[in-house]
Amino acid sequence: SSIKIYSKEYGLFEKQLTLLEEAEGGFDQFTRSYKSYGVQRMPDNSLVFKEWAPAAEALFLTGDFNGWDNFSHPYSKKDFGKWELHIPPKEDKTPAVAHNSKLKVVVHTRAGERLYRISPWAKYVTRHEKSVIYDWVHWDPPQPYVHKHPRPQKPRSLRIYESHVGIASPEGKVASYSNFTHNVLPRIKDLGYNCIQLMAIMEHAYYASFGYQVTSFFAASSRYGTPEELKELIDVAHSLGIIVLLDVVHSHASKNTEDGLNRFDGSDSCFFHSGPRGEHSLWDSRLFNYSGWEVLRFLLSNLRWWMEEYRFDGFRFDGVTSMLYHHHGIGSGFSGDYTEYFGLHVDEDSLVYLMLANHILHTLYQDCITIAEDVSGMPTLCRPVQEGGLGFDYRLAMAIPDKWIQILKEFKDEDWNMGNIVYTMTNRRYGEKCIAYAESHDQALVGDKTLAFWLMDKDMYTNMSALIPMNSVIDRGIQLHKMIRLLTHGLGGEGYLNFMGNEFGHPEWLDFPRVGNNESYHYARRQFNLVDLDHLRYRQLYAFDRDMNRTEDKYGWLAAPPAYISAKHEGDKVIVFERANVIFIFNFHATNSYSNYRVAVGPPGKYKIKLDSDEIQYGGHGRLDHNTEFFTEPMEFNNLGNTFNQILILGVNYSFKCDF
Repeated sequence: SSIKIYSKEYGLFEKQLTLLEEAEGGFDQFTRSYKSYGVQRMPDNSLVFKEWAPAAEALFLTGDFNGWDNFSHPYSKKDFGKWELHIPPKEDKTPAVAHNSKLKVVVHTRAGERLYRISPWAKYVTRHEKSVIYDWVHWDPPQPYVHKHPRPQKPRSLRIYESHVGIASPEGKVASYSNFTHNVLPRIKDLGYNCIQLMAIMEHAYYASFGYQVTSFFAASSRYGTPEELKELIDVAHSLGIIVLLDVVHSHASKNTEDGLNRFDGSDSCFFHSGPRGEHSLWDSRLFNYSGWEVLRFLLSNLRWWMEEYRFDGFRFDGVTSMLYHHHGIGSGFSGDYTEYFGLHVDEDSLVYLMLANHILHTLYQDCITIAEDVSGMPTLCRPVQEGGLGFDYRLAMAIPDKWIQILKEFKDEDWNMGNIVYTMTNRRYGEKCIAYAESHDQALVGDKTLAFWLMDKDMYTNMSALIPMNSVIDRGIQLHKMIRLLTHGLGGEGYLNFMGNEFGHPEWLDFPRVGNNESYHYARRQFNLVDLDHLRYRQLYAFDRDMNRTEDKYGWLAAPPAYISAKHEGDKVIVFERANVIFIFNFHATNSYSNYRVAVGPPGKYKIKLDSDEIQYGGHGRLDHNTEFFTEPMEFNNLGNTFNQILILGVNYSFKCDF
């Protein structure tokens, strides 16, 4: 049945491509609609304004330029619900609307209402300090930013640093694009990440929504600075060989009307489904009508805009599960049974939209990377569109962080199940690439706890000094923090993700200023300053994360085929696997160390330790001699042809890894 259903969806996708060819001269033109909608300055400095408002009775433009006259500049009505307005240049040949001046679209509805709206295509919106509502600001700088650096090539191994510009500083305020460029990018480079996933860039009126309630889809959030400063951030990242992905929210939109898309033309529909199908009950937001021609124009041009104007290198698509099913994943457990993925509850319009988006992006930009956030495990999500897949490059391995938190919540150290951990790490669809992560922003949010907090809790406030001996809580916490990360990195996927600050065990959760916390910024910041203090152990976790990434960069296990697991011993609490000719050895036992422990390896020869979580510099105890060379003996063991007697003089919860 899967083949039949997918051939149907592929047929719908092909039909849509043909329609684009016939009606719009192909998808290349169609997706450049940001060059004709909204406001455009012509070579002679005249301005053309264009909107789609099918339910409107009349449209006018008002703003600083005409003294906020509601009637002096009417749009003229065109076919298919389109409206256009031409404004000639002033006598001195300058544009009639100046850069940085405010505008509004005045919509007259059939019911006789007069509504003040922001253009859906607005490139910049700002909010006055005392105001709740955002203003549309005409952005047309005299010296636009010019990108100096080419996009880096697509990395073979993806190591992602998930980032939020506003919290990327130890100070209790909204941090800026410039702060990120000058203070955070060098850290990301030092840590060995080659990709940044930027959250909360598309403008959102409510800061505490973490960027997931988008109000202006074409506007880079002004709370961090100007569009030109974001362009510089991406350009500087490119100069460091780091690619930048945008966390794109096309799964839903904010309900805001005055500064959002909702009821733009006064109707319940316009960009969205009308009635219950257009509302997300859990997110309290509006749902796009993906079969609408102008909706496709808007969303596909939106992807193109971020790629062209800002030079992003790809996207992490948020809320894909909600898009795939009419039930939006609400109340669905997803056991993996194929009946859950096919049938009438699958939203064909959304599926075709995602196929179109991936096809267009990968056709126009060879190195573009797309990642799907899908909880359901939809098959063929990451297979090429021409195979009938949805065309994503990667999916997030969302079961892995859930598993780590479940283990830390429910089990004592001695009761950890090695087989269960390995199963969760390796349980992925063959031929569909996964981004593995031990924790992301989800686990850092207030109401949840980071792994560092699950492991060490309040001791992090009093016992993280390297000047005093570690107590048992900090000792266990630091060692497990490193092991959990390395095991996830080595075994869990074809890419790796970390949320900013979690690499060094950031001591506090994340909570944005809101009424419930007296609008405090205390938890809406990342305390990078902790890493700069020699006497704190956060620096040791940071060093391990850095060297883990650098070791991967050298040996490339993320780009290698899945690991061969030679041991998952429940009694010994030992996991051994081989990937990219690297041997990973973990001892999770709460009390036991082992000497002369036989380990199975593939290629014969001499092995040396390359990364050891027990090193002093990583907050370990330095109990392994790195000058030791390990020679293989030819003997059949755990289905491999060679072994060596590995001496693990390891205490509580330590692991190490060696390769040749």
